[in-house]
Amino acid sequence: MAALVLFYSYSGKTRSIAQELAAKESAGIAEIEDVRRPGKLKAYIGGILAVIRGKAWPMRPLEVDWTAYDHVILLTPVWADNPPPVVLSALKQFPEGKTVAVKMVSMSGNSDCKERIETIIKSRGSILEGIENIKV
Repeated sequence: MAALVLFYSYSGKTRSIAQELAAKESAGIAEIEDVRRPGKLKAYIGGILAVIRGKAWPMRPLEVDWTAYDHVILLTPVWADNPPPVVLSALKQFPEGKTVAVKMVSMSGNSDCKERIETIIKSRGSILEGIENIKV
């Protein structure tokens, strides 16, 4: 089963983890990117307000051949107990029929947004393999 590590990183911490994981798993790797990278104030204040309201932010198109992958490992930071707004955009574009493992990266190592992510992934016709919290 071919795997893809799909990640978003604002500070670079999640990127490092994603690169290590992709090398370890011999997986492909793709980055979720904002159309316009927000400054810190917008990212942390505006981003938190957006995720609390369930608002997604525009993202650059993913250049991924989804047919090449059966399994996706999604790494995302946690903002106010939620994935960042641009990750919400990526989840809403997720292809049907993929098995997905989610890794939530945070300083606390805890996140309570499992139900929200599970609902979005299942609504896209994919299978949630599990959600893991990673403390950095």
